[in-house]
Amino acid sequence: MKMNPLGRTGLQVSELCLGTMTFGTQTGEGEAHAQMDLALASGINFVDAAEMYPVNPISAETVGLTEQIIGNWNAAHAGQRGDYILATKHSGAGFAHARDGAPISAATIPVAIEGSLKRLQTDYIDLYQFHWPNRGSYMFRQNWTYDPSGQNPGDVLENMVECLEALQAQVDKGNIRAFGLSNESAWGTAQWLRLAEAGHGPRVASIQNEYSLLCRMYDTDLAELSVNEDVGLMAFSPLGTGLLTGKYQGGAVPEGSRKSIVPGLGGRHSDRVYDAVDVYLSIAAKHGLDPVHMALAWCRTRPFMASAIFGATRLEQLEHILASVEVVLSDEVLTEINEAHRAHPMPY
Repeated sequence: MKMNPLGRTGLQVSELCLGTMTFGTQTGEGEAHAQMDLALASGINFVDAAEMYPVNPISAETVGLTEQIIGNWNAAHAGQRGDYILATKHSGAGFAHARDGAPISAATIPVAIEGSLKRLQTDYIDLYQFHWPNRGSYMFRQNWTYDPSGQNPGDVLENMVECLEALQAQVDKGNIRAFGLSNESAWGTAQWLRLAEAGHGPRVASIQNEYSLLCRMYDTDLAELSVNEDVGLMAFSPLGTGLLTGKYQGGAVPEGSRKSIVPGLGGRHSDRVYDAVDVYLSIAAKHGLDPVHMALAWCRTRPFMASAIFGATRLEQLEHILASVEVVLSDEVLTEINEAHRAHPMPY
């Protein structure tokens, strides 16, 4: 499996990343451990978690369970901890199930990292990410209503400085190796980079934002920033929460699927999204491609891509996804995908 640089850290990550947000709800611990085994044996060296996981649904009772499941795997495979890059995330402001919704700050960072290290049963976290900015985000289907006019730039930058300094203290202790963002904007990422270069703390290595054939906001300003600043994208939902598999077409709701638990798919459900999916399914069929493989192979063509984070509820889904790394899309397919995007502009 191809490896890509993780920013300027010197670390290399696989082009596919095992997402774990269903570990503990849709995916039981035994199945989760089997996925870890298969992913690492197949060349994946990148696993992504978060302190708030699992999701579908999110509840106070399950927060931290995903990290615990990974931690149990780490404890049973102590000799393999150095074989993979482990990423997790600090929940942003407003998440009531962690620190009563407190914003990310110098006070919360060491507490959150200590909790994650304990649950993950590891001495260090390779990539520590902020799940979303304190000031809010245009992600999560808020892209057309996001209003930054109420922000106080001075306060935002002051908080960034204190967070970077707290992160540097964690790097110095050996608790984390690198720092990443999630659900961030071009302006926000640029400020983190500028302040790090001024000596306040670790440089941003990656951005974890939603990206797929159905969500291409990253193609604009963030793409240019990514390439020129060596801050790669960790794309989440590269299969559009399962929409791009085609399993939800015609009103279908497979038992145990995400849509059976979250009918609106987090705001992605709409008439026009199914029309767009139809077009992508037609392109795949025309060229004899599996739609899952096409969607993931397309992500690999993007010049800013560090890794595409996928979720597999079941082991057989993981096996199917792994075969996507053998697929190379022709120029004709790429042209038809771009034409489809122009005819059915997304996100959602």
